[in-house]
Amino acid sequence: MRISFITLGCKLNYAETSTYERELLKEGLEAVPWTKGADIFLVNTCTVTEHSDKKSRNIIRKLHRQNPDALIFVTGCYAQLKKAEIEAIEGVTAVFGATEKSLIVPSIMAKVNGQEFCALDMGTFFPAFSSGERTRSFLKVQDGCDYKCHYCTVPYARGESRNIPIAEIIPQAEAIAAEGIKEIVLTGVNTGDFGRSTGETFFELIRQLNEVEGIERYRISSIEPNLLTEEMIDWITSGTKFLPHYHIPLQSGCDTILKEMGRRYDTAAFAHKIDYIRSRTEVPGGPKVFFGIDVIVGFPGETDELFMETYSFLRDVLRPAFIHIFPYSRRAGTPAASRKDQVQDCVKTKRVQMLEALCDELHREFIESNKGVAEKVLFESTDKNGMMEGYTGNYIRVSREYDPDLIGKIVDVTL
Repeated sequence: MRISFITLGCKLNYAETSTYERELLKEGLEAVPWTKGADIFLVNTCTVTEHSDKKSRNIIRKLHRQNPDALIFVTGCYAQLKKAEIEAIEGVTAVFGATEKSLIVPSIMAKVNGQEFCALDMGTFFPAFSSGERTRSFLKVQDGCDYKCHYCTVPYARGESRNIPIAEIIPQAEAIAAEGIKEIVLTGVNTGDFGRSTGETFFELIRQLNEVEGIERYRISSIEPNLLTEEMIDWITSGTKFLPHYHIPLQSGCDTILKEMGRRYDTAAFAHKIDYIRSRTEVPGGPKVFFGIDVIVGFPGETDELFMETYSFLRDVLRPAFIHIFPYSRRAGTPAASRKDQVQDCVKTKRVQMLEALCDELHREFIESNKGVAEKVLFESTDKNGMMEGYTGNYIRVSREYDPDLIGKIVDVTL
């Protein structure tokens, strides 16, 4: 039977879908694009915003219209929070919440074989990593979150912070290396909180991963600023395989809003962390550090004046390479959703546009500051009109004439 995989949301979902695919192909199923008329669909959903929920519903309905007789299995964060809502959609065969991931493969195969399958698996850790690419793999090292920020449903969708031991993660990295993949991106819901369920630390994990032969580069997909310690930064910058590429959620550059969001730092601590990384990493004539910063605009109570504190903090203090901008989305069950001082959508839209323009300016500045710098680029396999692309250690996309001999290789270049 033919199966198609549809993934929405984060790289963690992508890693998990890739793992489902590997396991189901071992069972004899054939993977096909969703447009090719599959017998089975597995949809991995996202619920980070109301738009994500709607997109998940629309895709499920579209798949059923396209293939009325196909089996449709749904999982992911939206499936965890709104299971009954998804079960009510016509055509859905079964729904698995984020804490039931290990049931998916046996349940699909039981259905394929005309059998019944019933089991409970709440709160366990589902190991996962992506495959199928020749250059980069996303390795899940952590799941869940204990922070419960006032705007976020992810802790309810993913459960408590948990992980498997380092001793079980290292073989996964070795399996990735055995496929010839050179770069691993570490993913999780709250990645830096690794070790909560095993008594280990994220620092211990990255030091041991650094010793895996065959893997030449690591990136940390996202890490909370309070979990990125100076000791860890000193080690990363001492000549390890971990790259000068940091994705750090700020969410607001205003201390008033940060406190009301339930975040665990203030702007002074955040700015100090950025300054410390730059001071330990950057040298004259060398590459600049890439900082990707998450920002939410339009949180309840964010006036124009408070928003401008965020804008000025990004423009005048942090000056990151990229800003990931999210308009606040009201999520039922969170403390922020019940507040009366909600910000109008038209105001959020205007603020998003302002930050997008600032992001364009800062990204151009970052690219210009790296011109003439000697860097190493890991080239990918895609042929785009006779050109190929790859990324430097600090996440600058580089294009050159297509050369199949360079696929999956790290090449010295001058930008």
